[in-house]
Amino acid sequence: MDAQTDAKLADATLAHATLAHPHPLDPLSLDEIARAVAILKAEKALGAYHRFPIVRLEEPAKAELKAHRDGESLPRRAFVLTLDAATGVAAEAIIDLSAAGLTDFKVLPNDQPPYGQPPIMIEEFIRAEEIVKADPGWRAAVAKRGITEADIPLVQIDPFSSGYFGRDFEKGRRIVRAVSYWREDIRDNGYAHPIEGVVAVVDLVANRVVDLVDEDKIIPIPKKKRNYGREAFPDMRDDVKPLDIVQRQGPSFTVDGWRVEWQNWSFRVGFTPREGLVLHELGIKDGGKLRPVIFRASVTEMVVPYADPTANHYWKSAFDAGEYGLGRLANQLELGCDCLGHIHYFDVPAADDLGQPFTMQNAICMHEEDYGTLWKHYEFRNGIYETRRSRRLVISFFATVGNYDYGFYWYLYQDGTIQLEAKLTGIIQTAAVTPGEVYPWGGMVDEGLGGPTHQHFFNARLHMDIDGGGNTVTEHEFVPRPWGDDNPYGNVFDSRSRVLKRELDSPALANGETGRFWKVSNPNVANSVGKAPGYKMVVMPTPVMLAQEGSTVAQRGGFARKHIWVTAFDAAEKYASGDYPNVNAGGGGLPAYVKQNRPIENTDVVLWHSFGHTHVCKPEDFPIMPVEYAGFLLKPNGFFAANIAMDLPPEKNAHSRDNREEGEEGRKGGGGSCCH
Repeated sequence: MDAQTDAKLADATLAHATLAHPHPLDPLSLDEIARAVAILKAEKALGAYHRFPIVRLEEPAKAELKAHRDGESLPRRAFVLTLDAATGVAAEAIIDLSAAGLTDFKVLPNDQPPYGQPPIMIEEFIRAEEIVKADPGWRAAVAKRGITEADIPLVQIDPFSSGYFGRDFEKGRRIVRAVSYWREDIRDNGYAHPIEGVVAVVDLVANRVVDLVDEDKIIPIPKKKRNYGREAFPDMRDDVKPLDIVQRQGPSFTVDGWRVEWQNWSFRVGFTPREGLVLHELGIKDGGKLRPVIFRASVTEMVVPYADPTANHYWKSAFDAGEYGLGRLANQLELGCDCLGHIHYFDVPAADDLGQPFTMQNAICMHEEDYGTLWKHYEFRNGIYETRRSRRLVISFFATVGNYDYGFYWYLYQDGTIQLEAKLTGIIQTAAVTPGEVYPWGGMVDEGLGGPTHQHFFNARLHMDIDGGGNTVTEHEFVPRPWGDDNPYGNVFDSRSRVLKRELDSPALANGETGRFWKVSNPNVANSVGKAPGYKMVVMPTPVMLAQEGSTVAQRGGFARKHIWVTAFDAAEKYASGDYPNVNAGGGGLPAYVKQNRPIENTDVVLWHSFGHTHVCKPEDFPIMPVEYAGFLLKPNGFFAANIAMDLPPEKNAHSRDNREEGEEGRKGGGGSCCH
């Protein structure tokens, strides 16, 4: 250890000693990030070429958390993924911050099948653009398409995760495929001007172009501007009145560090470079007792396969979590723009590519919002009229991954419902189309400009913990009963169910015709009617991957071929696509996990749900796509003895107005009760 490193470690140790003891699930602090990287550098003599794609908390397991609650102290551990940018060698390390030492170090076999690489880093995006623009072959290819030397500085280069097709320059190599877009000005929307038929493959270790596609057919570059900056729309609407969200007495939630309590709910907020927002130890108070529901919830992966077989698009299948990192690409959210009302922001400690700590300001937004009617009844016989409005807690973040922007919104409701909603917006991928021709692989969005048909698939990992014991997953659906003595009028239908006993029982598709749903319950506890308390997974209408079985994207993103998977908990099985999907031949992740066929009845289970959206592009999607939604619900099903939202106060909103009445006083709704 050199003197400089020794001094940094000493300073970091001294700073750490002044900090209060963090909870075992709290994200690493800035100090802990600095210490973890410094320890690894010192222990392994890492040099100037080493980079740090992931630095995160190595989370304790359920059993360890129980020991912590019983008074046992737990070590703080950091997981550090390091990459030697000069050689391509990657390694995983576990750092014990409590003991200030390295406890595990493993070099990844990324030169062996099925290969796989650490996520692409920001500095590599910048370097890839420089490499492409300096390549003589690429310069000659774009020159054929009318790009002059004066144009090249403004050409937009999109280094895109490459996929995998078994070619020599892919096997064990750290590569990206790069496509290009013409721009006349730096603020131009490059996606309106794709340069078709030119794709450069960049080796990020060799720092050179190792393959170049330059198709013979020259498709003209669309030149019509489709910009979206404020200056592109000088005539703004003037009929939008302010819509203010006012909480004069403040919010109903309380925050203690990373711990939140709201309307009987309790949970801890977490964040990782790959997944972004994580909810830990989510439980709800019932009769004064905190009842666990989910131990850990997050979105572990998403993939976007494209349905265009041409050179610029066939390989596009970005795994936005595993190949880039949703957390690493989180936005700094703006007050009054991204979230409205009385907002609590969480700043997230993070590490840059060099392992240096920094703070992601306003990375997570939390607020309350009205959600219409929660329950209501008017009894005309006795005049009782009762209405209660629904309120939900929103915990969210947004990530920008190249052209697309994704919002992830967890909602908690006062009746015990949990919801995840993914919001899809941003800019579609585009393809240049020869004038007079029709784009065959998607929809036309403007003259000479097509949008390839594609799909978006997310996967949520729900480490269930219903009432804190062994859990069982059952599958249910509704079927009509045949005519007979027990169905003389033909109106009877039945509920059919099966217990998922082993992992290979679990992969399944939703079925709206039969109302198929899944229930996670605790068979070791009886509810108020003598059944096992549980939560029901409500699957929204959602597609599955349509790529052919045997295609590389289907092999790499196999999780998207089923809606539901259930596995026995294994700390090593964190991600639906496996650990390193980048330039990976596939076969890992959920399809591999369930092949073990472990017992999953009355045990520690993980419920995985794949959901998404099939996008056929249209003119309304350009230049910026209005938000599309995808997600699911978890609803209490025999978990409570009654509607737990019956005790909500019946006050009217005092700031509501009747727009038909004249004058301020005549429009006031006033206070009082919703019952009369």
